[in-house]
Amino acid sequence: MSELVTGEAVTLELRPAKLPTRAVGVLIDQVVAWLIFIVVSVVLFASTGSLDDAAVAALSVALFVLVLVGVPIAVETLSRGRSLGKLVCGLRVVRDDGGPIRFRHALVRGAVGVVEIIGTAGVVACLASLASENGRRVGDVFAGTLVVRERVPSGSAPLVPPPPAWLAGRFSALDLSGVPEGLWLAVRQYLTRMRNLDPQIGGAMAEGLASDLAAATGVPVPPGVPSSAYLAAVVQERQTRDARRAFGGGPGGAGAGASPAPTPVAAPASPVFLGEGITEGGGRGGSAAVPATEVPGPGPSPPAAPVRQRPEGTEPPPRPATGFVPPA
Repeated sequence: MSELVTGEAVTLELRPAKLPTRAVGVLIDQVVAWLIFIVVSVVLFASTGSLDDAAVAALSVALFVLVLVGVPIAVETLSRGRSLGKLVCGLRVVRDDGGPIRFRHALVRGAVGVVEIIGTAGVVACLASLASENGRRVGDVFAGTLVVRERVPSGSAPLVPPPPAWLAGRFSALDLSGVPEGLWLAVRQYLTRMRNLDPQIGGAMAEGLASDLAAATGVPVPPGVPSSAYLAAVVQERQTRDARRAFGGGPGGAGAGASPAPTPVAAPASPVFLGEGITEGGGRGGSAAVPATEVPGPGPSPPAAPVRQRPEGTEPPPRPATGFVPPA
């Protein structure tokens, strides 16, 4: 662990890369660069076979400088210190104050690296890294840079304090795609160390970082929200989005959007006629209709039993005697 103090008196905890890891990253970069150099040289010289020796020598030097010096400088500048070898090994080149490198840093590292890495097969770079406290080679000393580890074991890094509960989810619609990685690193380092800072210095740092973050997102800091709470809420929103992308989930969970099961509808009650000669009017045809029970699903009503009609001009049959005398 290396503690570096920035110009704003903020202590940054950086993890310098060890020599074996850096050696593997440099080896990957050199192998890729030499392969590109060989392929380009073969294609170029095969297409320009009529050149004389002087032209071939000049073309070889120009190609060497372009591929083995210019390409690594351009890659480190555009990727903010993450070449292919460093990306594989989880490393990054940063400034002494923990910020991202620029073109001049990559230019100095690449120019000195031609001598200490390519010219001496990495012997000078290894000796300088062993003699340096933070494992810096000569190019890092002249450029003011440091190679640090980005991937660290879980639980070893200090945790970012959570924001207040009333700010949870307030920045869910904020566009974070324009925020550079260097600013995220500075905000995280501040949040993990803000309890150890002087209140005045910490407040000024929080306001500056909040202004930079608001400028990167295009949305100003909401009025009445403290700068430190704003930073913590935005960092938590970014972590939430990263977790959603990593696990492929959505805000509604796996069961969101599922339609409810249909509720069975009972069929309406309809009269059911039982037996022959039972009608709606009563008597032999006057018994009351028995209501049908509800069925679980819709369907046609059962057909009514046919009603026998009495022929015209005939008398109804006499009713059997029951011994009952109606009252007068």
